[in-house]
Amino acid sequence: MRIYKVGGAVRDRLLGRPVSEVDWVVVGASAEELLALGYRPVGADFPVFLHPQTGEEYALARTERKSGRGYGGFTFHASPEVTLEEDLLRRDLTINAMAEDEQGRLIDPCHGQRDLEQRWLRHVSPAFAEDPLRVLRVARFAARYAPLGFRVAPETQALMRQLAESGELQALTAERSWKEISRALLEPRPDVFIRTLRDCGALHELLPEIDALFGVPQPAAHHPEIDTGEHLLAVLRQCAEHGQPLVVRWACLLHDLGKATTPAEEWPRHIAHERKGLKLIRAVNTRCKAPRDCQELSLLVGEYHSHCHRALELRPATLLELLQRFDVYRRPQRFEEFIAACEMDARGRLGLERRDYPQASYLRGAAAAARAVAVQPLLEKGFEGAALGEALKRERLRALKAYKSDVLGERAEPSETS
Repeated sequence: MRIYKVGGAVRDRLLGRPVSEVDWVVVGASAEELLALGYRPVGADFPVFLHPQTGEEYALARTERKSGRGYGGFTFHASPEVTLEEDLLRRDLTINAMAEDEQGRLIDPCHGQRDLEQRWLRHVSPAFAEDPLRVLRVARFAARYAPLGFRVAPETQALMRQLAESGELQALTAERSWKEISRALLEPRPDVFIRTLRDCGALHELLPEIDALFGVPQPAAHHPEIDTGEHLLAVLRQCAEHGQPLVVRWACLLHDLGKATTPAEEWPRHIAHERKGLKLIRAVNTRCKAPRDCQELSLLVGEYHSHCHRALELRPATLLELLQRFDVYRRPQRFEEFIAACEMDARGRLGLERRDYPQASYLRGAAAAARAVAVQPLLEKGFEGAALGEALKRERLRALKAYKSDVLGERAEPSETS
């Protein structure tokens, strides 16, 4: 029995990056032998075991053969006769097909070290085209390693396009797709993930609502980058630079979907794109089976991001309605995430990335003013039920009028109508 360190741990050590988890391949052993040594089985489809002391994953060397559509359409064969090289040849990219033996010697049958040095994301073999999930994985690796200068090899991009055109991407389960998409959005360059999918035609297959944004113009006065798709990529890059969480990045990804529905004769204006986009946002959320918090925030950002951009112009009554809609009294964190998404939207514009966004502090102050209104004095006056709710609303409106007057002075009565 021989044990080798494989995959990401080897790749990241050679890149000088932190190694977060280690995977191992066991050659020349059977499942029964590992069980006898105290390893715990965890693999449902193929033999993967957890080490009894470290908890790290140990997989028996295996080969695989295409037997159906999609990510799960494979038959696996694991036995003591399968060699390390055979196991490495079934992997996706050359930089993920390296191993180290117990003495630290590199085993690199697919020239992954060379591709690391030359900054290529290159497939191991033509079998790459048998697994549609690899399109998403390559795009995710492109998003992770773009700051180091990595790019997708032309021949690998050709196979990715072949997969996109084959219809195989439609066989991916929502759960597998979401796992890759959510991880990719949290990489250092989520914009590269979207760009890579679009370059090979996969974005049109997986997220056509987002693909449709490219080529749609916006007013240059507000969007110097003009193209709505390019604006979206810039917003995602701002999300990464500011370390935003997944829920904010997902909301930013979907916030402008309604602009793709604007008739060309109305370009570059996009009247009521916020409302028009809600149906599309719901469709994407449902198809991707996004978590509930991501679904909720994406719909709220889609509907109200223009309110945030015009926050200093909103009348107190409109401002109160916005705060009520977000339930800032019980869910303050969601309002913070909304503000963060809108700020990323404002900064994702060519040449305006460092511009101040005073709307953020203004809305936080407004929320604090509304939350500061106490209920107890109204209870002591005898208000209850619906009457209490109305009285509380009046007091909060009074507080917001005072807040607006204090902060904006003569701008307390804007022309905006609620």
